Amino acid sequence: MPVTKLDVDGAPSASSTTEDPLVELARQLLKEIGEDPSRDGLRDTPARFARWWREFIDYDPGSLGTLFESIGTSQLVVVSDIQVWSLCEHHLLPFNCSVTIAYRPTGQLLGLSKFARVAHQYAHRLQVQERLVDQIALEISTLSGTPDVAVIAKGEHLCMSMRGIKAAAQMTSTAYRGEFGTDSALRGELFDLIRA
Repeated sequence: MPVTKLDVDGAPSASSTTEDPLVELARQLLKEIGEDPSRDGLRDTPARFARWWREFIDYDPGSLGTLFESIGTSQLVVVSDIQVWSLCEHHLLPFNCSVTIAYRPTGQLLGLSKFARVAHQYAHRLQVQERLVDQIALEISTLSGTPDVAVIAKGEHLCMSMRGIKAAAQMTSTAYRGEFGTDSALRGELFDLIRA
């Protein structure tokens, strides 16, 4: 993928366009595993590899701050089964998660699509699942203005399914903030809603 060099004013520089360094890294990787990057099936693979990495890491979640008036402060809002993909920072292998986010609004409601945007924003980087849920919880708390946020993620990690023990398993991580961390009845209500 060509990378356009910009001068100090943000305009294309006289040195023009250079190849994305990830293209050469992909070619070298193919060579190191015994493949020929110039053969028909692989000829365009390095450029596709580079484009995918740039697209994944440069993910733009769009607007996150849409808020609406809340109709009450005792309600519990739960958004379930947000599907995200991320990359294990230890092996650079994918993992997928089903994310559930719950919060108690304190005067304003966060727009529904913002939950998925936040989850994807933090998934589109090198991650561990435990940090992913914590970052999502903090961002939802910041955006909504409530301290009461819970995030639960269930994920399958290809670094376990494809290598090492080679066994598929689900990992569950939680992040509880505010009353979700101290009120077992509130957590029980959340679990009942998730199971329903």
